[in-house]
Amino acid sequence: MNRRKKLNQILRANAKKASAKLAPKNKDTYVSKADRLKLAAEADAQATTDSTPEAVSPSEPV
Repeated sequence: MNRRKKLNQILRANAKKASAKLAPKNKDTYVSKADRLKLAAEADAQATTDSTPEAVSPSEPV
């Protein structure tokens, strides 16, 4: 009985590992701190080029 129980336990553990491998991953991929800073700098550079300084005109005359 113990041998059968141990074998079933091992097979169940292997099946659990296999199904966990096939399950979808909820965790995002790791982005290093240097890469995050680089991406933030690129986003800031893009934001400054996209927003051109325009003459400020009042929306309502006072």
